Amino acid sequence: MRIGPYALSPSVFLAPMAGVSDRPFRRLCRRLGAGLAVSEMVSAETRLRDSRKTRLRLDHAGEPEPRSVQIVGADPRAMAEAARFNVDQGAQIIDLNMGCPARKVCGARAGAALLRDETLVGRILEAVVGAVSVPVTLKIRTGWDLAHRNGVAIARLAEQTGIRALTVHGRTRACGYHGPVDYATIRAIKQAVAIPVIANGDIDGPERARRVLDYTGADALMIGRGARGRPWIFREIAHYLATGQCWPSPQPAEIGRWIVTHLDSLYAFYGETAGVRIARKHLAWYSQPWAEGAAFRARVNAVEQAREQLTLTRDFFERLANKERLAA
Repeated sequence: MRIGPYALSPSVFLAPMAGVSDRPFRRLCRRLGAGLAVSEMVSAETRLRDSRKTRLRLDHAGEPEPRSVQIVGADPRAMAEAARFNVDQGAQIIDLNMGCPARKVCGARAGAALLRDETLVGRILEAVVGAVSVPVTLKIRTGWDLAHRNGVAIARLAEQTGIRALTVHGRTRACGYHGPVDYATIRAIKQAVAIPVIANGDIDGPERARRVLDYTGADALMIGRGARGRPWIFREIAHYLATGQCWPSPQPAEIGRWIVTHLDSLYAFYGETAGVRIARKHLAWYSQPWAEGAAFRARVNAVEQAREQLTLTRDFFERLANKERLAA
C-alpha cells in the first residue's frame, strides 16, 4: 500500500507503543520485516519538548524511511504546531493519536477521548493537514464505548479532511485491551471510505493475519503487543501472506543474536544505567516461551551492569541452542 509518496512493503507495520516502540525497537522491527514502524506518541505540549523523554522520542537518527511520528493532544492549534515541529525534526509522516485508552491521556481530552467530540476531531484534522506538506494519518478505535461506536463517521470525516490512511484498533476506549476484537466495524469502515485502512488488534500470528485481511478487506495490518518479545513476527506474517507457507521458527541461537543487537542499541541510545533498566522488560518478553525463562529473569533482573546483562543473555540462549542440538 501507499501513504502519499511512500510505497510500503510489506503491508505489516509496527504500532506506536509508549515505552516499547522506541528507536532501537523500531530499527530492529524494520530489519526483521516491518514495512513501517510508527514512533511512540509525542505530546503536542511545547513545555514537554525539553524533557529527556521527548528528546529521545524525537531522535530518528539512522532509521529507514519513511519516518512516521505520532503526536497526541486535544487543541487544534497546538497539534498543528506540533506537526510542523516534528516535520522540521525529520518526520515524513505525521500520525494523529485518537485511539489511546490510557486514563492519563483521556483525562486530558486527548487520545480516544476525542471520539466523543466529532466537531473537535474535524477541527484537529483540518488544522494538522493544513499545517504540513507531508502525509497525515490517523489512528482511532471503533468508538468511546459499545453504545457509541462512531468509527465509520470518524473515518468519513478523516477522508473528507485529507487524511491519507486510517488505522483502526477494533475495540472501544471502554474495552481497553480486553474482550474480542470488533473486526466487523473495521470491515464497515473499509467499505465506507476509499483511503487505505489498516487493521489493528490481537493480530498475533500469520494465520490470524490472513483471516483478518480476508474478512475486513483492510489494506494493511498493524501489530502492537504481538511484536513484544517477537519482533520477527513481521517477516513471518509477510512470508505467509505472500506464499501461504509458514516461515520456519527462528532457532534460539539466531534469536540470541538479535537480542544482543537489541541490547547493545538500548545501551547506546539510553546510556548504560537506563538501557539496562529498559532492557529488562524486553528480556522478560523474549524469555517467556521457555520453561527456563523464569530462572533467567530472576538472575538477569538483579544485575545493574550492561556487561553482566549481556553475558547472562548470551549464556541463556546458548544453553537453549545446545539443548536443541542435543535433542535433535
